[in-house]
Amino acid sequence: MFKPKPELILDVLEMPCREFVLPDNPAMPARLPKLLLHLEGGCVVIVSCILYQQIHGHWTLFLILLLVPDLSMLGYLVNKRVGAVCYNFVHTYSVPLLLFCLSRLLHNSSWDWLLLIWIAHIGLDRALGYGLKYPTGFKDTHLHKV
Repeated sequence: MFKPKPELILDVLEMPCREFVLPDNPAMPARLPKLLLHLEGGCVVIVSCILYQQIHGHWTLFLILLLVPDLSMLGYLVNKRVGAVCYNFVHTYSVPLLLFCLSRLLHNSSWDWLLLIWIAHIGLDRALGYGLKYPTGFKDTHLHKV
């Protein structure tokens, strides 16, 4: 029976993402998945802005707080691994979406404006090509090497 070695799995998880090649045409890089991820990010920004408008959010506050999640990059002052963990925690849709759903279920919309700004930030990052970080370095992302 095959038993994978834990250190091999960690090595694979920490490898920087590389652009793969379509098997039928080795000269043509597969750009469609990357393009779809950029478009998806743009759609998330648009939907977040529409919802923000519907809850009568203040656009000045939106613009001021839009880049606040990037403060998570300060984790890179400790080291690459801590930086990647901090950055990825703040730049994954999971946390703000779960909190947004929870606020809807509890009928407590006090923080919806902040969560929508957070979600819009993540979408903007994806639309611009900034992805989740690998612990090998800040420029190694799940979308490509920045």
